Amino acid sequence: MELINATPQQRPAIISLLQSQKLPTEDLPQVLDGFFTATADGNVVGIIGLERYGPYGLLRSMVVHPEYRSQGIAERLVATLENYAAANGVADIFLLTETAAGYFSKKAYANVERSSVPAEVQASSEFSHVCPASAAVMVKKMNVNVYIAP
Repeated sequence: MELINATPQQRPAIISLLQSQKLPTEDLPQVLDGFFTATADGNVVGIIGLERYGPYGLLRSMVVHPEYRSQGIAERLVATLENYAAANGVADIFLLTETAAGYFSKKAYANVERSSVPAEVQASSEFSHVCPASAAVMVKKMNVNVYIAP
């Protein structure tokens, strides 16, 4: 299994995987910067993406094909995305989920009120009209400065 930056050639396979798991594809960006795929035998078996909104990121489209689950692929995808976000100055990563709140809470994402989400992220298609209002909103603080007294 290999994790790589998503390529334009993978777009049809990415859309197919997302649709097979009933995830939105209509607002998938044309340019997949910040998106990563997990491949096995040349096939896309996992996907995760980060959309940038100023200093904030919106994690979207995280999925692993059912035949490849419980192999640590999701964990590797999330770690890759978080490393990318940190290296690119993302302060907070937000996400919306109807099914994976428990998973992401184990990864240090915390539930937040929709009203506390920055306006830039609220204006995204994913936040404003693609995901239902019933979806949980979560955030992970990426750049937390901790002062330790001498």
